[in-house]
This record gives sequence, structure tokens and C-alpha cells, in this order.
Amino acid sequence: MPEEVLFKSESRQSREAIASYLRSVADKLDGGGPITLAAGEQSVTMEPPAQPTFEVKAEREGPADGPGELSIELEIEWDEGGDDGAGGDGDLTIE
Repeated sequence: MPEEVLFKSESRQSREAIASYLRSVADKLDGGGPITLAAGEQSVTMEPPAQPTFEVKAEREGPADGPGELSIELEIEWDEGGDDGAGGDGDLTIE
């Protein structure tokens, strides 16, 4: 299935600013309403269902014998116009 990017923003920010942004997303999820992402002239509003699929991934990209790029990726996904997400690999904890 081809991927269509509806919104993309990438910028260097402080840890505090990232935490604040994630808290805002968490508050919107808690409230059960839509989430609007906006940067500059672009914006998109999405309505996650009550139980979307939540994917957490830690990655290292780069050569095996040298420094690479580390990342933590958080993804919330669901079928467009479909039912809530299903299944999972167990309880996720962040320590």
C-alpha cells in the first residue's frame, strides 16, 4: 500500500519542548477528541479511535563499525474508517 504523508515536521528542539509537545498529545488522547497537528502553513486534524495500535521502537541506523544515529519512534495507527486497533505484545512500560 503506498504511503501518503499528510503532515511532517522535523526540527531540533530541547528535551523540555519535546516533553511539552508529547504532554499535549497525551492530553488530547485522554480527552477523546481530535488531534490537530500544525506547523507553518500546514495542518492536519485526525481522530484516533478509542483503541488504536501503539508502536514503540528504538533504532540505531548507520554502519556496524562506527557511530550511527539513534532514535525513539512512537507511532499511533489505526485503519481509516475501520474499527479500533487490535492485539498487542503485552504491557508497555517506560522506566
